[in-house]
Amino acid sequence: MNTTAPIDTIVLMSFGGPESPEEVVPFLKNVTAGRGIPEERLVEVGEHYYGFGGKSPINDQNKALLAALRDELARRDLDLPLVWGNRNWAPYLTDVARAEAADGRSRFLAIDTSAYSSYSSCRQYREDFAGTVTALAEEGVEVSFDKIRQFYNHPGYAEACAALLTEGLADFAAQVGALDPERHRILFVTHSIPDVMQDASAVETVGYQAQHEELMGWLLKGLNDGQRLPAELVYCSRSGPPSVPWLEPDVNDRMTELAEAGVTGVVLVPIGFISDHMEVAFDLDTEAKETAAELGLAFTRVATVGTHPTFVAGLVDLVEERIAQLSGESVETPAIAGTTALSPGSGACSIACCRGRVEKPTLPNWASA
Repeated sequence: MNTTAPIDTIVLMSFGGPESPEEVVPFLKNVTAGRGIPEERLVEVGEHYYGFGGKSPINDQNKALLAALRDELARRDLDLPLVWGNRNWAPYLTDVARAEAADGRSRFLAIDTSAYSSYSSCRQYREDFAGTVTALAEEGVEVSFDKIRQFYNHPGYAEACAALLTEGLADFAAQVGALDPERHRILFVTHSIPDVMQDASAVETVGYQAQHEELMGWLLKGLNDGQRLPAELVYCSRSGPPSVPWLEPDVNDRMTELAEAGVTGVVLVPIGFISDHMEVAFDLDTEAKETAAELGLAFTRVATVGTHPTFVAGLVDLVEERIAQLSGESVETPAIAGTTALSPGSGACSIACCRGRVEKPTLPNWASA
């Protein structure tokens, strides 16, 4: 074991999800802890999961990503263990870190399953790391965490998104005959967040919404003339009381407006999600698809990056980048044209970045679920 290396374990950090119908309500209680949500409301919300057999897709997707990352690490002869920890369900991060520490590994570098900056998608994970450090310190166990930077504009993520967008547009064209800018639209979709969380995400850098718009612009510039359609950013998965403003428009509302204006087909591009977890499976592949059918819209949903080789290679690039930085080396930090690479997470972020404990939803924020 190299006791002088800046890290000795990589951890894939995710939201977590239930594996069976019996786990759905206990899982939702974890997600909504401290918010006073009645159990009958959790059962109602749990219908999203019961419709899929009570199992979140995210767990199998994380296992697939773990396998792909291990293959890429081995291909590069990077001899580092890779483990998986969650915020809201087993395997819990604290349990995983405790077990690793018992085997002599205590310096963790995290890969979070979210590409963008906001409280829910970045800072809350840092709070999870701090909570694990504190909990284990009380047991006499010392661990530390750092993390790779948010990767929405890293070439690995962006180029994988570009390849999948091109494939999705080809599938849509085969469905409708030919792309028509007068009748067809591209809708880039991401998770809505409260307006105050959006405002907090933009304190020191390009905020949550603008990060999506930067990636959108880059993706659209890369399309050939025959694939270019009018495009816009829309949202899904909002929760909480209607009195609390969240980012809009909702994908279903916008499709309704477009249909009323004469649009006959839409291509949904889930650039806010790295895999086909519950927001994609329910909010897009179920609800949005049903809305499109009711409106008579041709409909294609572009694939998420999942285990796309370019994306997986990009994550390992980011691991190598951060290890080099922690070792005091001067390294390149690539980003797509027109954007600036973000700072890495953990201690490298200032206290003002993505301010914590801003307006939080009273129902589950399904991010990465």
